[in-house]
Amino acid sequence: MQIKNTMLLSFPSFSQNESFARQAVAAFALQVGDWTLVELDEIMTAVSEAVTNAIIHAYDQTVGEVRIRANILEGDGIEIIVEDDGIGIDNIKQALEPMFTTKSQQERTGMGFSFMESFMHELVVTSAPNQGTSVRMVKWLAANSDTQG
Repeated sequence: MQIKNTMLLSFPSFSQNESFARQAVAAFALQVGDWTLVELDEIMTAVSEAVTNAIIHAYDQTVGEVRIRANILEGDGIEIIVEDDGIGIDNIKQALEPMFTTKSQQERTGMGFSFMESFMHELVVTSAPNQGTSVRMVKWLAANSDTQG
């Protein structure tokens, strides 16, 4: 995949930064081309879920850094990587299952990864205990999604 442009964003894991992150990525994504409003909403929701996971799960009650790298891809796509240096995920396969949550007492639904997987063309999660987590997502413009991925 050829990268045409890159955006880097780093911020502390405060919940109020989630909205800023999704707006910044959506604005950057407009460089790809004519996304539909539904596609832009899907990108924003996926970013929101990934950032919220980092804020809520990675650092729990402490403050850490959340990083986003967004790449505009040749062929009308966007790659979004959300990373943290938090506690990591013990069992990625289990975490990707719909309705799985480690925070049920906080009324978390466990649907974040399901939304990301549904709204994006690619989702790859890498993690290790105490080494943080990386969530990589790719979305192609609808007109080109049949030939990509």
